[in-house]
Amino acid sequence: QVQLVDSGGGLVQAGGSLRLSCATSGRTFSSYAMGWFRQGPREEREFVASIDWRGGRKYYADYVKGRFTISRENAKNTVYLKMVSVIPEDTAVYYCAASRTLGLPIGARDFGSWGQGTQVTVSS
Repeated sequence: QVQLVDSGGGLVQAGGSLRLSCATSGRTFSSYAMGWFRQGPREEREFVASIDWRGGRKYYADYVKGRFTISRENAKNTVYLKMVSVIPEDTAVYYCAASRTLGLPIGARDFGSWGQGTQVTVSS
C-alpha cells in the first residue's frame, strides 16, 4: 500500500476556487490509478473523480463535471483536484485514494489506500 497525505482544503466563498493536493510516499506512485472522494456532514462518502496511472483518462461525477479537474504529476508523486465555481453543496471532507485496479476505478471498494482527508467549506 501507499501512504497518502491530503492538503489544500479551507474556507472559500461560493464561486471561488481551490486546489487540493495529495502527496504520496514510495516509488510506485505511477503504477496506481488515483481518485478523489468526499463526505459531507451526515452523508455517505461519494465519488468525485478518478485518473488512470498515466493521466490519460479521467472520469468525473456528474455533480462536479465541468467545475473540477483531476490531474497528476508522477515525477512529484502527487495528484491534484482543482475546484472552480464551487457551491455550498461542495462542502465536505475530501479524501484522495489510490487503486491498483487497471483502468479507471470509480467505486470506493476499488481503492485500497486512503488519505486522512482535508476539509473544504464553501460559504454562501
